Amino acid sequence: MMIEQLLAQKCMSKYRLSKDTGIPYMTVNDICSGKAKLMNCTAATVRHISKALNVTMEDLLEGESVEADLEIRSDFELFKSNVCHRVKAMGDMAFIVETLQSETIRRYYDKKWYPEALYLLAMVDYLSRENQLPLCTNYNEIRAMKLSNIVYPSGVLAMYAASKDERIKKESYRKAIPEFRQFNIVENEVRNVI
Repeated sequence: MMIEQLLAQKCMSKYRLSKDTGIPYMTVNDICSGKAKLMNCTAATVRHISKALNVTMEDLLEGESVEADLEIRSDFELFKSNVCHRVKAMGDMAFIVETLQSETIRRYYDKKWYPEALYLLAMVDYLSRENQLPLCTNYNEIRAMKLSNIVYPSGVLAMYAASKDERIKKESYRKAIPEFRQFNIVENEVRNVI
């Protein structure tokens, strides 16, 4: 989670964070604005900020790396794996809340990173169904979208390449989780990650 979000949740100003931690205001301001990277700060600085905001150092640093991921587009298989691991680590509800509050789906969509946007939306919709929650209506116009080509997992593509048997792809598509399949993304398992 980003420091700005944590500050807002705690109704704390950057000035107050500076006073509570003993970190110069300009340093706090540079970290919050992204001018200075938290990953490049001393362990003591990260520790003081995490203690003042009542979060772990790992959560602070992970929040910064998640924001960095938004700027650099990774391989889609790696992206999917990272999302599944975040769900496992955070739990369904926390993942849904963080994803919706951060508006990551909209940012990916606006950047025309459609597979990533649709995968995240499918994950939120799937987890909402699993937890008997209503769908967030903020993304209804995106729900009307669909990728022009079906995106299969690399394992399915490897089996198909080895056998040239179209039934492998068809069966995988048939068994896909409906929330993903509606966007032409074949995803059969999001819980069993190592």
